[in-house]
Amino acid sequence: MNPEDCRYTREHEWVRVEGDLAVVGITDFAQEQLGDVVYVELPEQGASVTQNQPFGSIDSVKTASDLFSPISGEVVEVNGAVADDPALVNSDPYGEGWMIKVRPSDLSELDSLMSAEEYTEYTRES
Repeated sequence: MNPEDCRYTREHEWVRVEGDLAVVGITDFAQEQLGDVVYVELPEQGASVTQNQPFGSIDSVKTASDLFSPISGEVVEVNGAVADDPALVNSDPYGEGWMIKVRPSDLSELDSLMSAEEYTEYTRES
């Protein structure tokens, strides 16, 4: 269920390193808890994000929540498709529903995040 090539936060974001970039989104568990996503607010390209700090927000039929960055760096790409069709977060959270791509400033921050196995156990306890 949770891809092995991602690392996970306690706030239910994931990050996957692809080359020199880090792709960020929310987990399948998070989108299930939120319900139907109706709006996603994302930062501008060129913005700086800081690990464990909000970078945007997500609204669903149930609630509104902040999005927390799993890694620090510069936003180099924003997924405009998610802004146009927020339901992509529900239908494909680890694929087309990604949110931002970041040029990481410190890859060692990944060491503080959970593996897929650890995240699966964490969500079982929630």
